[in-house]
Amino acid sequence: MSSKAKHVRDKWRGKAWYMVVAPPFFGNVELGTVPAEEQEQLIGRVVEATLYDITGDFSHQYLKMFFQINKIEGKTAHTLFKGHEYSRDYLRSLVRRRTTKVDGLFNLTTKDGYKLRISVSALTLSRIRTSQEKVIRGMMTKTINEKAAALTLDQFVQEMVLGKIASDIYNEAKQVAPLRHVGIRKSKLVAQPAQEKLQEVKQE
Repeated sequence: MSSKAKHVRDKWRGKAWYMVVAPPFFGNVELGTVPAEEQEQLIGRVVEATLYDITGDFSHQYLKMFFQINKIEGKTAHTLFKGHEYSRDYLRSLVRRRTTKVDGLFNLTTKDGYKLRISVSALTLSRIRTSQEKVIRGMMTKTINEKAAALTLDQFVQEMVLGKIASDIYNEAKQVAPLRHVGIRKSKLVAQPAQEKLQEVKQE
């Protein structure tokens, strides 16, 4: 037996495997297994999946999801939503010549105190005026702020990745200019609230 083969086998011998699961609002869907010598080494590790892995809907393959391991129970690694983004190929496929891409970058705080940074894009069917872009961006701002104030992180993330928030923006903005696509193409969890804030929202 070569020393290389022995080294590879020994490398895994002392490690245990843990099943990573999505947060409860995604049904604790199994995302795969990860190895670790000590379970504490898993805390903070970020795991990548696609929305398709969670929903089983093939049309959701373009959406990459990121989850951070925050708790270990037995051989199960529980996670917190960390962010999402469109795949590069999908984003590239949306861009067309002689059209306008209206982008908005928003910092928001959900009802239960989680801070997110999200990027929203609206793509038109033809070029539009700067004044129309400004109106559409204002509609994005209004919808995002209203949703953040009314929804907890769990609710906001579900509406965000499943397209409900983008659909609401689309229905408003299409009155200003013909649109081909509206989507929240990227998000990132920036900060978590203090436990006191979470308790307040639960009691409500």
